[in-house]
Amino acid sequence: MATFQRKKTLLGLGFFALMVSFSTQADEFSESDMQRWQQQFMDTVKQGRELWTSGELGGNGVACAQCHPNAANTHPETYPKFQQQIGKVVSLWEMINWCLRNPLEGQPLDADDPKMTALQAYVTHERRGVKLEPGKH
Repeated sequence: MATFQRKKTLLGLGFFALMVSFSTQADEFSESDMQRWQQQFMDTVKQGRELWTSGELGGNGVACAQCHPNAANTHPETYPKFQQQIGKVVSLWEMINWCLRNPLEGQPLDADDPKMTALQAYVTHERRGVKLEPGKH
């Protein structure tokens, strides 16, 4: 019986070691991976800035940057939060859509639209380093 317990313990330890090695490997990235991903992110930020500063998203020629130069006063680090204009707790993309529909007189974007991703990437990049405080006004 002691031999069976010993084998069971060794098997359990072996399984644990295997799981630890898989989880460690999953988090390892090469420097070239990190550089490539950072470049893709910055390309998306650049696209977001281009959208933010053009009148392309609206129907009246108004750009996001006219009210929010350099994404000023957008506070992405405070979302989700209650937004008075919408009357409920919303995410940043929902507030962007409110602005697209109202001041810009344009069409909303789907949450997974690449343009929405670019806009959010730009806004959050501009606010990098600011403390994350969801729900704060």
